[in-house]
Amino acid sequence: MERTISYQSQPQKIKKMGKNSFIREIRKNHLLYLLTLPGILLIFVFAYLPIFGIVIAFQDFRPIEGVFGSPFVGFENFRFFIESKEVYRVVMNTVFLNVLFILFTTVVSVSLAVMFSEIKLKKFKVITQTLATLPHFLSWTVVAMIVAVYLPYQGGVVNQILNAFGIESVAFYNEAAYWPFLLVFIKVWHAAGFGSIVYLATISGINPEIYESASMDGATRWRKIWHITLPLLKPTIILLLLLALGGIFYGDFGMIYAIVGKNALLYPTTDVIDTYVYRALTEFSNISMSSAIGLFQSFVGFILVLTVNQITRKYSPDSALY
Repeated sequence: MERTISYQSQPQKIKKMGKNSFIREIRKNHLLYLLTLPGILLIFVFAYLPIFGIVIAFQDFRPIEGVFGSPFVGFENFRFFIESKEVYRVVMNTVFLNVLFILFTTVVSVSLAVMFSEIKLKKFKVITQTLATLPHFLSWTVVAMIVAVYLPYQGGVVNQILNAFGIESVAFYNEAAYWPFLLVFIKVWHAAGFGSIVYLATISGINPEIYESASMDGATRWRKIWHITLPLLKPTIILLLLLALGGIFYGDFGMIYAIVGKNALLYPTTDVIDTYVYRALTEFSNISMSSAIGLFQSFVGFILVLTVNQITRKYSPDSALY
């Protein structure tokens, strides 16, 4: 009987010990936790409270009646999107562009990080890093203005260069086929330099003795990059790829809308889910459908992250998120 009582009370003891440890931790580092409070409140207000709005995706939302008064329509809003003529186009454009963005931005960011790590002149290194990261701090509105200077049919910088080589001007704003490549180029120019910072920090954390040992064995600089730097960057690359996959169904609305705008001629290759939702919200005032599509994007991204993480755990456990 005594053993039974002792066994049954064990979980309660563990729970009590855990509670006491938590209280001691809060008392010991209360100032540090107080510093994190604004961030926690920010995340709670803008990330957790809006979750309640998911219910709008299953309603025929009417602002006058509000969330509690609007009638439920089940999955009608999702069916409206899925059965739409544009759904295949916008989904394929979103996935295709995001795959290109993730792939090329990762490759260029890693390449820049490796090159920065190999630069020995400190002043030159600072200058090149600054120039590479500077585009990230330009808003998409400013970038759109720069693009508007380079790409016009009449007087555009690109067409002037083409004309100088005897090539006819290209009507970029009338030809949708050019824009996947243009958007990828702009995205890489804007994000790759800033993205290289994470990889450069990882490279800086590599033990210098590994490189010294490789040098003593006669390894060239390229061999050290290929056999030391890149393999040790692999967990960071996979981790960032996993995080990026969570947003693969989210088009870069700020970028595409600022640069492309409402140019219907370019929709075949540039119209993504987010721009489609924006038009549905502004032109049709269909808040319910917009919420349904947003929920659809989040759900698919969540499933993708879980799936890819499980595959990663199987083949490279150290690189998985959990």
